[in-house]
Amino acid sequence: MGMSIETIAAPMAPCAGQFGPAPRRATRQVRIGNVLVGGDAPVAVQSMTNTDTADVPGTTRQVAELWRAGSEMVRITVNTPEAAAAVPRIVERLQMMGIEVPVIGDFHYNGHQLLANEPACAQALAKYRINPGNVGFGRKRDTQFAQLIELAIRHGKPVRIGANWGSLDQALATRMMDENALRPHPWDASRVLREALIRSALESAARAVEIGLPADRIVLSCKVSGVQELIAVYRDLAARSDFALHLGLTEAGIGSKGIVASSAALAVLLQEGIGDTIRISLTPEPGGLRTQEVVVAQELLQTMGLRAFTPMVTACPGCGRTTSEFFQELAQTVQEHVRAKMPEWKITHPGAEHLTLAVMGCVVNGPGESRHANIGISLPGTGEAPAAPVFVDGEKSVTLRGDTIAADFVGIIDAYVQRRYGPA
Repeated sequence: MGMSIETIAAPMAPCAGQFGPAPRRATRQVRIGNVLVGGDAPVAVQSMTNTDTADVPGTTRQVAELWRAGSEMVRITVNTPEAAAAVPRIVERLQMMGIEVPVIGDFHYNGHQLLANEPACAQALAKYRINPGNVGFGRKRDTQFAQLIELAIRHGKPVRIGANWGSLDQALATRMMDENALRPHPWDASRVLREALIRSALESAARAVEIGLPADRIVLSCKVSGVQELIAVYRDLAARSDFALHLGLTEAGIGSKGIVASSAALAVLLQEGIGDTIRISLTPEPGGLRTQEVVVAQELLQTMGLRAFTPMVTACPGCGRTTSEFFQELAQTVQEHVRAKMPEWKITHPGAEHLTLAVMGCVVNGPGESRHANIGISLPGTGEAPAAPVFVDGEKSVTLRGDTIAADFVGIIDAYVQRRYGPA
């Protein structure tokens, strides 16, 4: 899709300083279950299941997996009477497991019927996500949208009004194309469609408030699949409203393409202070884990210095001085170990998520990088003495040798966490 000059030349929002993101845009704060979104709350991570929601055990299991990975809210599809009937059973099972994660219902086409026919579903969900582009068609659209909003009011639930490039309200798009044709200097088609997307969200939010839904129970999103289009849309949306904003690049793709595209778009917006909750919409690789999208979202926020979720590992990329694969294996072992320990540590050792680690492969940068981390190890490169000094808070602590370096280094990490972040 062609880009307009306005998009390419869109002004950058000022940053708070030379380093670090700009202050968050002032938005209304929304309570979604036990999570606060917007206002001065931290940017929240959410995800979505890809199970058949009517499969209660399978959906419960995947919601639990996403929660354990760090998803603070989980969205599920509610598209059939069977799926709607399953929702309260899923939420009940999660509660029995001690998992108090807000479960969000994703509705398209028939949400007004499903929520009306299954009041237990309407009550069990923490939030409703509705798409103004397919909530209804023709004269039924306004009626069915109003029914959904009235159900949210009745059950005291917040709503995400999520417009999407792929399911834009065609009546609105056509009307705006006709308006554009009458302009002295018509916009290009992509700018018209961006404006239609934004207007769809804003007009729907205004209608929801008119019906009686408080503005602090509304989250907005305008999702597209192009990086530059997403940045342009959200800059404009943020300038024209104070609703909490959900960020996500829709249909981002599979593997590294999806990760890079999502990170490129969301990082720019987050750096400008735009965005209150994010989802990374990755297509899982065959046999891949659904939880990858949660890990990417966390790493994006932590890398940008916006939040801390798990100890960060700085690792040597390798070069001709590091012909052994041991430093790669150790870096992977350390990364997997601290991520596996975090569900326990965040309860028993709060603050451990701020720990910094370094696994370096030779003497060139190894000692220096290791001293910058809370705990670092400098492994011997090709031709170097078979010894690995370990640095703790900038000071050399011990030198590791032999076949137990990995186990010994992990042990040093665990002891440090216990000592620094454990109970007094």
